[in-house]
Formats: sequence, C-alpha cells, structure tokens
Amino acid sequence: MGSDKKNGMGSWARRGARVSLVVTAISATTVGIGGCRVSDDDVHQWARKASGPKRLIAVLTHDKYAPELRVEAALTLVTMKPRGGRAVGLVGGDDFDGLLAALTDMPAEERQVIVVGLVPKLETGINAAVAADGVDTSFAYKDAAFALLTQENGTLVTDLAARERLIKALTLWTQNRFEKRFDDTSQLYGMEQVLRLLRADGVRGLSALIAPDFKKVDSVARLIHELGDEETQVEASAKLVQLARFVDSDEWLKKKKPALEAANAASKLKVSEKQFQVQLATYQEEELMRAFAAMKSVGKKPTVDYLLDYATNDKNPEKRRAAALAGLEGNLDRENPAHAKAVLDVLASDATPDTIRDIAARRIGELPRAQVAERLYSLFGNKRWQVRWSVASLLLKMSEAKHLDEFMTRLGKIRDMAMSEPLSYGPLLNDLKGDKPENLVERYSKPSEPVPVRLTALSYYYRYGSKADLPKVEIYKDDGRKVPNCAKDAEGCEWSCSIVENKTQVAKEVKTVGNFVSYCIVPTLSVRDPTPPTPAQQTPSEK
Repeated sequence: MGSDKKNGMGSWARRGARVSLVVTAISATTVGIGGCRVSDDDVHQWARKASGPKRLIAVLTHDKYAPELRVEAALTLVTMKPRGGRAVGLVGGDDFDGLLAALTDMPAEERQVIVVGLVPKLETGINAAVAADGVDTSFAYKDAAFALLTQENGTLVTDLAARERLIKALTLWTQNRFEKRFDDTSQLYGMEQVLRLLRADGVRGLSALIAPDFKKVDSVARLIHELGDEETQVEASAKLVQLARFVDSDEWLKKKKPALEAANAASKLKVSEKQFQVQLATYQEEELMRAFAAMKSVGKKPTVDYLLDYATNDKNPEKRRAAALAGLEGNLDRENPAHAKAVLDVLASDATPDTIRDIAARRIGELPRAQVAERLYSLFGNKRWQVRWSVASLLLKMSEAKHLDEFMTRLGKIRDMAMSEPLSYGPLLNDLKGDKPENLVERYSKPSEPVPVRLTALSYYYRYGSKADLPKVEIYKDDGRKVPNCAKDAEGCEWSCSIVENKTQVAKEVKTVGNFVSYCIVPTLSVRDPTPPTPAQQTPSEK
C-alpha cells in the first residue's frame, strides 16, 4: 500500500500518523484562511497541490469532520488527475496511502458511512453524459466503483443497496460507447475486467450491439460465450445470423460501395471496374469471415443451422464454405444425426474441393464414432484414393484397439491403393488405446493378412522404428506378394522409394511387399538409433 507497510507499521500506527497529518492540515488551513474551518473549497483545492493527497486522507480518516466533508474528500481523491500515470488518489503514492487503503484501515461502521455517502456521487459520475468535445469523464468514477467492489474480496461495500447501485451503474456503463471504452488505455480497470465482475448480468445487454457497423463483434461474441447465460447466448447467435445474412447480400455491397470508392480516391488509387468489383468482393468476404469467426465463439442453434446450410451449398465460394465449416468447430450437436449427415455428405461428394473435404473430416472427428463409422467405411471404395486416405485416417484417429479388426477387414478388401496410404495409416497405430502398438504390428504384418493390411502394419516402423527393429522387418525382404495397383489415371499415386546406391540417391519402383520393406522401411530404420527409455519405462535393474 504505502511506505508505512514497508516499514512494518501496523494499521494503528498508520492511523496515528494520519492524526498528525490532520493536525498539520488543520494548522495550515487555519493560517491560510484566517481560522476558518476546512470547507469543500479547501478539499477541492488540495487536489492540485503536491501535499493534497495527504491532506485529503487526513480529512477522510478523522472522525472530527462532518461525514459530508469526509465523503467530499473521498470523491476528490477519486477524481484527482493521475500523477506520473498513476491514479494516486485511489491507489496512493510511494509515501502515502490512497482512498482504498484508507477505507480498508477504517473500522467497518465508520467506513460504511463514507461508502454509502460516496456511492450516489460515483453513480452520477459513471452515468454522466459525454461532453460535447467527446471527453469521457466517467473512467475515474467507474474505476473507483470497480475497486470498491473487488478490493479486500468485496468487503469494502457491505451495504446491499449501495452495492446494487454500483453494479447497476457499471452494467449501464458497459453498454454505452462500448467500442471507445473497450479500447481506452487510460483507465485503471478495463472493460473486460468490469464485465468479468458482472458476469451474466453484464453481458446480457451486449447482444443488441451486434450490428453491421459495430467493430467489436468478435470481442462481444467471446465474452457472451464465456460469461453469458443460455438465453443471452442464443440471442447473440440469432443476431450474428442476421449480421451474416446482411453482409452476404447485395444491399451490403451497395452500402459499402461509396465508402470503398472514397477510400480509393483518398489513396489516389485508380482501378478498373473489374478490379473494383474484386476489391468489393474481397471486402465482403473478409467481413463475412469475421462474422463466421464470431459465430464459432457463440455457437448455439441459430448459427449452427446457418453455417451448415452455407457450408453444404456448393454454389457458395469455396473459401467462404471452408470458413463456415471452420466456424462449426465444437458446435455440432453430437446427438443430432442430421448434423452428422450434412457434414458426411460434404465429405462424400465428388464435387467437394479437397480444402473443404479436409475441414469436413475434422468436424466429423468431433462426432461420436458410432454415429459416423459405417458411412466412413462406405467411402473406402471411392474412385479417388485421396477420399479413402482422408476417411481411413480419420477412422483410425477415432478408434481404439478393439476397433482394429473391423478397420483392417475393410482395408483388406480394397484393390487400388497409393503408397501414401499405408505410410500414413501405420504411424496412427501408435495412438490406439487398448493395446501396445508392437502387439498390433506383429498381429497384422503376418503373411496370412491381406497386403494392404500388412503394408499398413509395417509402416508403423517408418515413423516409430529404429535399428533395433530391423530383425522384425528384414524377414519380409524377399516377400514376393504384389502391392496394390494405382487406380487408372489416379492423381498423385505412385509406388517408389529412394535409396542410396554408390553414394547416389536412386528412385526404386516398389512392386512387392519385399520391395516396400527393402526400399522404404529398412533404409529408414538403418539410420535411426533406438530412443532411450524414460525413467518411468526403465526396470529397477536398469535404474
């Protein structure tokens, strides 16, 4: 608090020091104003003097002064101009305490007389209209109200009526001039701190701020998600849908066209009509994506329904569809089969661009495995190996060891395959719960298993194997069973690995399981040292 505490003085010692300050203040005042008593004018004048805070604290803490004067001293401390960027009236300086410390040290009954008298004045200051020149004088009053409600675990304001008045004033404050007040760095306690104090009550009115020209939609959406009750979140969700629909309309384009033309003129930028339309479309896209990001924060049925409709409509631009799918992260209803079907349809469609298919796969990964597994398996026969690659990898990430027989049975039936597939599937065996990956690899790499299954199992070593595993794979170097073919005209499908021959990298075609082991797995393991066991993995003798 102040230097008294640093010197080990207790609260009674500090009060004794303050009594001395009172005497000093009285003497100085008597000399200065011909023996008159301390007045409101004196209190206000002290705020501008170097010793002013000490004198104000002296009046505040001495019970010989009338309560009205002590309250006025407290208010003057609140509204004092900062010194060196520090709100010394409220928090004190290096050699004196401020209002908060002084109130903390007062007896409870005495303090509440001051606080109850101060609250209406803080309320008036918080709710004061902004001056014609745009100066907002509310910050000091708001900071003091927030501090009173939070310091000493909120025990500075024990009068329930006074507490309710401060909370109501702060709530109204957050809903006015939100953008300017949110960004103002001069305040001691920011808008977000105030809202986190008020919680659901504080954000309840913020949904009304969500509008096309409001610049803090993302911040409001985040705060409503974190602090709002169900009703407030649903209301914000619906407002965000209204916003997105407007942004994605010709009306929005007409409204923004003059502003963009003016911006080009101000920048002396000459563009053709075609270039201008591209500018305008890009501007619209950026605004729409911001709305989608805010929807992701809030979630709830209105935004989920809107984003699903937008993402599944192949007439919408690819980038915007991808952003809509991204906005659904964590928001799909795991109990709603219609949600699963909509995203699975996007994944399964041959017309779906790969960027959208990838994001759709991530959304499906958030749903219950039982709800989507059979539909994913049905895509193993897709004519594009990239589709199977995506869904098979997704299935493995959603699976446990107990599901592996089912997965390998389906995988073993495919006829066309790219080498990238087993090399991707194999390492995923490491993360399956329910069994050690080494046991799974041994089981599914046996010659009795279908080739796609064996290649997948052996590919585990491609990522996690080492020199110590060479004996486990070298036994298959002469295996002549053929690897699957690439489908006709398959893009990006090849079976080859590079090895070093005569100090030169040479690409070798992979035609058999033996080739796969010799050209792809063994060279990788030969240069990889075993990973030392962690202390938790070591046996007692090793330790």
